[in-house]
Amino acid sequence: MELSLSGIQNQKVWEAAGVQLPRQNIPEMIRETEENPVWVHFGAGNIFRIFIAGLHQKLLDEGLVRSGIIAAETFDYEIIDKIYAPFDNLTLGVTLHGDGTTDKAVIASIAKGLKASCADQASWDELKAIFRKPSLQMVSYTITEKGYALYGMNGEMLPLASEDAKRGPQGPRHAMAVTAALLYERFLAGGTPIAIVSMDNCSHNGEKLRAGVVGMARAWAENGLVDGAFLTWLEDENKVAFPWSMIDKITPRPHPSVEKQLKELGVENMAPIVTSKGTFIAPFVNAEEAQYLVVEDSFPNGRPPLEKAGVYLTTRQTVNDTERMKVTTCLNPLHTAMSVFGCMLGYTKICDEMKDEDIVRLIRTIGYVEGLPVVTDPGIISPKAFIDEVVEKRLPNPFMPDTPQRIATDTSQKIPVRFGETLKSYAADPSLDIGSLKAIPMAIAGWLRYLIGVDDKGEKMEVSADPMLASLQDTLKDVRLGDVHSGDQALDQLMSNSHLFGVDLCAVGLADKVKADFQNMLKGPGAVRQVLASL
Repeated sequence: MELSLSGIQNQKVWEAAGVQLPRQNIPEMIRETEENPVWVHFGAGNIFRIFIAGLHQKLLDEGLVRSGIIAAETFDYEIIDKIYAPFDNLTLGVTLHGDGTTDKAVIASIAKGLKASCADQASWDELKAIFRKPSLQMVSYTITEKGYALYGMNGEMLPLASEDAKRGPQGPRHAMAVTAALLYERFLAGGTPIAIVSMDNCSHNGEKLRAGVVGMARAWAENGLVDGAFLTWLEDENKVAFPWSMIDKITPRPHPSVEKQLKELGVENMAPIVTSKGTFIAPFVNAEEAQYLVVEDSFPNGRPPLEKAGVYLTTRQTVNDTERMKVTTCLNPLHTAMSVFGCMLGYTKICDEMKDEDIVRLIRTIGYVEGLPVVTDPGIISPKAFIDEVVEKRLPNPFMPDTPQRIATDTSQKIPVRFGETLKSYAADPSLDIGSLKAIPMAIAGWLRYLIGVDDKGEKMEVSADPMLASLQDTLKDVRLGDVHSGDQALDQLMSNSHLFGVDLCAVGLADKVKADFQNMLKGPGAVRQVLASL
């Protein structure tokens, strides 16, 4: 079986192999997209191919839309040459269930794959022509949060963005400059309204995308490189809207067991490739079953009926509340807590940690007992049901080969939000007793114990990358396993740091509890386990 437009014509073979095929007329969809493009998506990677393109496939199958999606890659152009073109823009999506079974479907909602690069003149000219079309309703993004940044940590414009700011809309390279240049084409062609939608997994993503695009356009206007009226048009959300969204779906790199299964079924040429830019990608995409996409319903030129494919269309406030629910209570705090303890206890897979009763008790306590009393309820998704799915289905899924070492990356940047927001809520509510908290202080103490780079066996352990790692380890440099008071001075220095924890732990009355757990974890080999078991 060959994953191509001609290959899937042999429907009986694919269906006998348990692969669902698209029901729409694909050549007709491609023609309609060519004549009346509706949706362009920047970021041609895996979460787009299986989740976003998968949603649109449902709409095509039901006859609710006629046009497909145009995929445009902003970073790794080899994806278009080696994964899109050879397979006629088709994707074999594989859903990984926790019981070891899989669902397989060919996704054929991508009408075309283009390189969002002015160095590829044909692709660039085609994108400009698409943006001039009044039929275009929305442009979406999965380019990761760093793709929106114009400025570095030092406050200075990044070199690539700086060059684009001076060059203007001719020959842009930064993703925000590419977007601004294409929107300038639309403005010059009459300025039909449009929605520019970030679907990246970061808070206030629409705000970040808007800041990047408008920031680049403002630099051009100040440098006299574009008509000043362009900036006025771009800043009018009735003309150019930047809806916020919340997305949640784990899409790991192609799994060897899935590749093997597809090969045994007779599907040819499914082997992953590694591009020169280090992208590990395959003709198939595997992902967990759970998925959420909540989008602010702000589309000034109309939109596809996304709600009929399972997307929540709602207000900006509800999007923000859903993001807050996930990040501060129902998923991210659990992930962070289990990652640092998992590292110290020698785990290399999140799913294996879910067989550890002590770790499961910790995250259940953080989520259900300590988190739910102050959770932000968005009203469209039940917070308890969300945690149920995380704990019972998502984290234990053996197909999800995520590691605690990866999750533990940049934890200093996560602690103030993932735990600090809950602590602020307790401190602000006189009906709640912040002193009753046990699991969150233990998780904070566990992170500090993790930072000394010694596992629970007393052996040296690699600590994941973190922008504050050097300074934190310097503060904790005198801490020694076996000397429970060796960290007292360091902890006294850290406990009042509200930047680090989101609150002043001394002021809210938790410093002594965190310090006691930390001291107990220093008693010797096995002490981390003992503290965890004491919860």
